[in-house]
Amino acid sequence: MNGQTDFPHFMLREIFEQPAAIENTIANRISVADSVVSLSQEVNIPADELRQLNRINIVASGTSRHAGMVGQYMLQDFSGIPVEVDYASEFEYSNPAVGTHELTIVITQSGETSDTMAAQRLARQKGSRTIAISNVVGSTIAREADGVLYTYAGREVSIASTKAFTAQMAVLFLLSAYLGQVRGRIPKDVAHQWIEELLLLAKKAEIVLRSNEMCKELAQRFQHSEDFLFVGRAIHYPIAMDGALKLKEVSYVHAEGYPTGETKHGPNALIDENLPVVMIATHDPSYPSSFLRYEKNVAALKGFTKQRAKVIALASEGDKQIEDIADHTIFVPQTPELLSPILEIIPLQLFAYHMAVLKGLDVDKPRNLVKSVMHE
Repeated sequence: MNGQTDFPHFMLREIFEQPAAIENTIANRISVADSVVSLSQEVNIPADELRQLNRINIVASGTSRHAGMVGQYMLQDFSGIPVEVDYASEFEYSNPAVGTHELTIVITQSGETSDTMAAQRLARQKGSRTIAISNVVGSTIAREADGVLYTYAGREVSIASTKAFTAQMAVLFLLSAYLGQVRGRIPKDVAHQWIEELLLLAKKAEIVLRSNEMCKELAQRFQHSEDFLFVGRAIHYPIAMDGALKLKEVSYVHAEGYPTGETKHGPNALIDENLPVVMIATHDPSYPSSFLRYEKNVAALKGFTKQRAKVIALASEGDKQIEDIADHTIFVPQTPELLSPILEIIPLQLFAYHMAVLKGLDVDKPRNLVKSVMHE
């Protein structure tokens, strides 16, 4: 029982703690009355400097890098600043063109990841301002940054990151909105709408957790599959990547995350009745480019089924079109495009967890992995 009384594993407990982690991370950083995100003291960089930024670099590893990839879409949408995302383990070897009027965001759950710390130090040497995102107060990466944004997810024990990941995405959304405010790109009425959506997020996460039994049934159905393909477009692609990573980490099943459109450039040759496809096909009618992506997703989904693939789709609540085409559909509450990844990852975490349990594996301590990579 791993010292627990209510959940058989820490990973499952931490998945179910995500509504609280999201709420705790968001709550004290927004003002409903003033329609603002309040991060100035935590960011600790003068507003004038933030207005002069011409590039943002995000550096992280593993699941934290996937959070950074989601953050790239959020930051570019709100701030209008070009964003680059890099692997922490590759950053210092690539002779990065980092300099003044740039911001480097480093993300690490533990705050002690060696290659992420090395990347931050290099960015500082080159004149970049740095902001650390960490779940551990007083960690090395937090102490060495200009500013630090903590994720208030609580202690995460399981090696596979779940609640820290969703909290990282929530923090990146807050930072994106804050930069948008500072740079005068978000009207007050729009800011008010986003704050209202943020306040609904924890409750929506609770609704998504009701898919636990369905995820368990899907794991039972697919437990003997040896390979999986996870696909998503735009901001949903990093979620496909992290869904695949979770499955690899805890169940030792080979899985790949791919941009949906890229499957036509090679992976389609692999798709048949023996390769289950997990497709993120949610839809936000209010987001300008979401409709086009949705049409393309429907076409791709039809193509996968013609190739006899068994498709598990994540769809927005009430989407009958996706439900009619996919073999299995998991619904998530209707949510704005930039916030939906925070909800979409939850069923994929549950699916990976149940796959590992069915295989009799040590869910919380996968072989050859550690919680914090202190040495490269």
